[in-house]
Amino acid sequence: MAKISRGEVRGSPRTAGRDRHGRGIRASVTGPRLPRLHTRVDVFAATVAATAEYLKDLWPNELADVHVEIAGVPTTVTENRRVRRWLVLPDERRIILFRLPIERLARLHRNDDLHRRMMIEACVFRAVAELLGKDPWDLAPERFRHF
Repeated sequence: MAKISRGEVRGSPRTAGRDRHGRGIRASVTGPRLPRLHTRVDVFAATVAATAEYLKDLWPNELADVHVEIAGVPTTVTENRRVRRWLVLPDERRIILFRLPIERLARLHRNDDLHRRMMIEACVFRAVAELLGKDPWDLAPERFRHF
């Protein structure tokens, strides 16, 4: 049996202690029969994908070859030193949404799931409107006609 000194680590830190007392490797927190928990990243990505698909259904010709991507934070600072929430690259037909600025710099009057989702959808609408050169309200006029 090898003796381990204090500075030495056996295996990776993630796996150390997982098989304690001979009980085997631990199961996930939710168990084998329950669905996995949704994280903020998952919810953000699902909201962006659903909104982008909705807009592609409304504007099939204009958005057929547009790619919507998600990044954590912008790598450059704008000329007026503001943090970007999205970047539109019209020549490449790409929109990059920056998750952390959208989530962390939002000034929501009510911080709940619905209003966070509406904020993400609004950013997708604004970015697509910037790409198409339109007003965000003109992208889905029938959606707001009941007000």
